[in-house]
Amino acid sequence: MASESKSEQAYRLIRSRIDSGQYVPGFRLVLGPIAAELDMSVVPVREAIRRLEAEQLVTFERNVGAQVALIKETEYLHTMQTLALVEGSATGLAAPDITPEQIRRAREINATMRDTLSGAFDPQRFTELNLDFHSVLFEACPNPHILDLVHRGWSRMNVLRNSSFSFVPARASESVDEHEQLLSLIESGASPLDIELAARAHRTATLDAVLAYTEEHHHSPSDSAIRSRNLEEYA
Repeated sequence: MASESKSEQAYRLIRSRIDSGQYVPGFRLVLGPIAAELDMSVVPVREAIRRLEAEQLVTFERNVGAQVALIKETEYLHTMQTLALVEGSATGLAAPDITPEQIRRAREINATMRDTLSGAFDPQRFTELNLDFHSVLFEACPNPHILDLVHRGWSRMNVLRNSSFSFVPARASESVDEHEQLLSLIESGASPLDIELAARAHRTATLDAVLAYTEEHHHSPSDSAIRSRNLEEYA
């Protein structure tokens, strides 16, 4: 197996730090220090940054240089709207094939999510469990194209970082209750359409809560970059 190229090493380092939130939106990516840390020239680091720019994770501005892309409220809005549609569809299509064992596993995850609501609430951990829960339901989707769109949506939300529940922690309790309602629908043999609509409403409820928060706390246009906090996921 060929060894990893220097450009790939630089890409992996920078991408991991963007995903983890170590490199926050607006963080300047200075080639020299990154290259020195990796013990390489600036050339492969520049190649890695160009790749990240193509993925819209990094922007380049004259007199500023490369920086982690700022997050726009409209980006969150469009990603959540799209995810509500495709994940709702995937969940509805998957429902007839979801097994009792999968229901049991999803319920266990949801119970863990409920446990996190007591004590010091960790929105990032809650979001990770949230993905685990929904994955149990949508991974059985028989349409690989729809499933690919769901994965892309979750990946994009991961790029947006930080949890929506950081903004609206009260929404976390509602989300857990809606999870149980969704499981009950699947168990009862509800139609795929009813399950799709329930899954979609579950997602958009979180979107509505976050938009209400930003409307109350941010007076700039909806297109303005959110700098004080970074959005990630969702319902």
